[in-house]
Amino acid sequence: MASLNVYSALVVLFLTCRAAMATKENDQIIKDNNCETKMCLPCVLEAFTSIFETGTISSKCCGELVGLGKVCHSVLVKRTLENPLFKDLSPARIIAKSIQTWNNCLALIDSPSPST
Repeated sequence: MASLNVYSALVVLFLTCRAAMATKENDQIIKDNNCETKMCLPCVLEAFTSIFETGTISSKCCGELVGLGKVCHSVLVKRTLENPLFKDLSPARIIAKSIQTWNNCLALIDSPSPST
């Protein structure tokens, strides 16, 4: 029985260390790429609402999101999901909405604007 408790403790320790390492890796990627300085606050809020709630993102903010880059976009979403405030959200649903928002913005930015 003692070996089961030791095994359980090791599993918990391993999972905790993996989560801490993932958080540190995400933070390092964010720092290395200056991810937190590439979008204005109103656009950050629009993107957040589009992904984590129900909302839309303007073409201006889509431009900023695409300018942020896919790596920064993905790692910021992952880091937000690590926050205990969002523990009740479905990670799969949020990641799907994140990908959908990214793809929609990419298509909007890549599409030619109508001639005036």
